[in-house]
Amino acid sequence: MENGETQVGTVHLVGAGPGDPGLITARGLELLRRCDAVVYDRLAAPELVAEAPAGAERYFVGKEPGCHSSTQDEINELLVSLARRGLEVVRLKGGDPFVFGRGGEEAGALAEAGLAFDVVPGVSAAVAAPAYAGIPVTHRGVASSFAVVAGHPEGKVDWAGLAGFPGSLVLMMGVAGLRRATEHLIEQGRDPTEAAAIVEWGTTPRQRTVVGDLASIADLAEAAGIEPPATVVIGDVVTLRATVEWFQQPRGAVQEQDRSI
Repeated sequence: MENGETQVGTVHLVGAGPGDPGLITARGLELLRRCDAVVYDRLAAPELVAEAPAGAERYFVGKEPGCHSSTQDEINELLVSLARRGLEVVRLKGGDPFVFGRGGEEAGALAEAGLAFDVVPGVSAAVAAPAYAGIPVTHRGVASSFAVVAGHPEGKVDWAGLAGFPGSLVLMMGVAGLRRATEHLIEQGRDPTEAAAIVEWGTTPRQRTVVGDLASIADLAEAAGIEPPATVVIGDVVTLRATVEWFQQPRGAVQEQDRSI
């Protein structure tokens, strides 16, 4: 560039959606198809990573509960380094970057470094996984509100407040802490017979759904071998599943496990 200026790139924090590659936004796909580098997590569909140009640099940072191939600080440093090289970078994050995706931390690191960035929201598994399991998180006459909470063990949660919340509850990253969460809710007065469901790998061919009630869902999930990623829904909206279910599993997919309430 003229006058010895150094070209600086931009980082796009792009939501990859909940798993189904077709659920990425048009804007996210446009940026992905023209980027110079893509930095992605394990929950970003491989089909989406393949949409990056053949010559684009690819960085797998593979964060998952209890086993991080890269620390958050290392990811932040990588994004800053790539942008300072003048690259157009897509940071491809499962779901929505700002819904339990630590996108705010990455945006903060880029802002502190004086680098340009933008955010492309994505479809969150908080609503998409239940939808693919036939569970609307709100429904007229059943639930007029819903709350989304991180269900992992280290999360600071107001269980008393959630126990009294009148709408649907959605627990993200809740497999490891599911038993603890249900016990706390029941201890704080939530009805143990309230309908509950857990959706594993929602929106993908690997999707499985286990249905029970608040008191039994942890045992049912454990018996079924449910593993992350999974989304938990607690509330009467789960009972609507019998009439709202629509997602057909592709041939050869893992069969859904459904336990009546």
